[in-house]
Amino acid sequence: MSRSRLDPRLPEGPLGSAWQRTREGLALISPSNKRRLQVLVVGTGLAGSSAAATLAEQGYRVQVLTYHDSPRRAHSVAAQGGINAARNYAGDGDSVERLFRDTVRGGDFRAREAGCHRLAEISGAIIDQCVAQGVPFAREYGGLLAQRNFGGALVSRTFYARGQTGQQLLYGAVQALLRQVEAGRVELFTRREMLELISVEGVARGVVCRHRLSGELETFLADAVVLATGGYSNVFHLSTNAVQSNASAIWRAHCRGALFANPCFTQIHPTCIPSGDGDQSKLTLMSESLRNDGRLWLPLQPGDRRDPNSIPEAERDYFLERQYPTYGNMVPRDVASRRARELCLAGHGVGPSGRSVYLDLAEAIARDGKEAIESRYGNLLEMYARISGEDPTTTPLRIYPAPHYTMGGLWVDYHLMSTIPGLFVLGEANFSEHGANRLGASALMQGLADGYFIAPATITAWLADQPHPAVHAEHPACREARAAAAARIAALLVPAGDGPAGTGTGGAGRRPVELWHRQLGQLMIEACGISRQGGQLKSALLELEALRGRCAEELRVSDHGTANNPELEKALRLQDFLGLAELMLRDALAREESCGAHFRQEHQSADGEARRDDANFAHIAAWEHRPGAEPVRHSEPLSYSAIQPSQRNYR
Repeated sequence: MSRSRLDPRLPEGPLGSAWQRTREGLALISPSNKRRLQVLVVGTGLAGSSAAATLAEQGYRVQVLTYHDSPRRAHSVAAQGGINAARNYAGDGDSVERLFRDTVRGGDFRAREAGCHRLAEISGAIIDQCVAQGVPFAREYGGLLAQRNFGGALVSRTFYARGQTGQQLLYGAVQALLRQVEAGRVELFTRREMLELISVEGVARGVVCRHRLSGELETFLADAVVLATGGYSNVFHLSTNAVQSNASAIWRAHCRGALFANPCFTQIHPTCIPSGDGDQSKLTLMSESLRNDGRLWLPLQPGDRRDPNSIPEAERDYFLERQYPTYGNMVPRDVASRRARELCLAGHGVGPSGRSVYLDLAEAIARDGKEAIESRYGNLLEMYARISGEDPTTTPLRIYPAPHYTMGGLWVDYHLMSTIPGLFVLGEANFSEHGANRLGASALMQGLADGYFIAPATITAWLADQPHPAVHAEHPACREARAAAAARIAALLVPAGDGPAGTGTGGAGRRPVELWHRQLGQLMIEACGISRQGGQLKSALLELEALRGRCAEELRVSDHGTANNPELEKALRLQDFLGLAELMLRDALAREESCGAHFRQEHQSADGEARRDDANFAHIAAWEHRPGAEPVRHSEPLSYSAIQPSQRNYR
């Protein structure tokens, strides 16, 4: 295990002023010189859209790529519950310091202290920015912005727009982006999927994309490259992510030299609508905000299949309130998910499969009235009713944990630059400030902090100190990247008619891509889901090796002579998921401790809580790709000055 490649460039001195001092010391570029520089942004979610809009506002020429037909369709639009900020409008004692401490502790002391403090500092400015854009946050009767509680906190610091917060924040960021498009400072390229990163003499200078309609391979070049392409929960196949969400951009960058940090740190969200059948393609999130007013419970007796409204209070187990009286239903996500799963496996689960718990709004409706509850969660309740056919205001919701967010991602330093100079990684695509477990409502905060406030300053500082030699599309590095992408595509395509009709495959292929992906997802959720165990991880690595071998031999896609080929897109993404899955399993096996969402069954306390090993694993693991060989595990030590590591206690 090596530390030689990792320099996080953390600021020295007092933590409270670290970001301010860093920002004031960053090099600047004059407006006239910025107009000569090109920045390429891949992804149009909250991090990508906000970064592109801000960089263009500063004067840079910006190109933006998205595989969607509109930037508004980025998956940030699906975020529901809210965005954290230390504003204390609720008057319950919140502060920047408290948000910082909650973030570090929520991540189980596996995140950088300096990054968490910066995030808390910036949080209030994010709200100001969004309000100025017209984001319609909920308000109290007197006009103040409303706040509600989320898991892992004892204060109400989450700003929200009913259950559509991500949509409203994304519309604000995209509005700012499209303003720059109209002004001519941003070129927006839709339906482009990144297949390769281009680096020239070790510096990131562009990407190769496939046009999803024409099939053409295109080269985009710039002086700096920004990846803001989201996380990789779809490695599990069934997740709350959009079906097309994928890891190809960050995985291709990893294969070109960007280290991948903490890949096994993946979050299982406790409140999702359970899977209905084996052919389902995705899962539906039910916002954590519902735990403000909804109480989680299960029947005391295993196998109790009575109607929930007929089960008396004395025969119900409000298990989170019983086990964690201080935080109750608002414990962090990893804790809530693990406890729900344990009881379901013990036979207490409800629903057709026994893999559900009840989330009951009856007490809140009796207290505040049905109209008040619907005003807070109206679209969520309507969505649940449409999917389940049940009225959540009269019958408890049935929910179960599901893959949702990934704390792991490409390693970045304090300036958000990866181990490839000139490649900046924002939002969920980087390994983030969330450590081993993200607190609810902090993903939107991080994405907008990176895009609006951090990256525009640090990208400028990097560009100010670099030469900018011209690179053209026929540069050897560009030709090599295009050839690599073309070879991957050619290896998957076979003439139409060579495979079974209707399967979307050809040649030796006998299964559609979807079935390969589902098999991978089942392997990963069982071995590397809510809980992990060393022997199971080793077995999963062997199973995955066999699966990858069969895919290499059998996975083929029919070439129908049309450029628009969704099966090809799925196959390319699946290849990248297979590589990432191996790295996740290796990382989970190497980290011989339990921390946050990484729960190794061998490492737990007598009462079933995660048991960290700070002596051996108080570090960020960062993996180096080696073609044809096992990856190398590097580490970045973590140290704390403002808050000392301690056992998390939400009881």
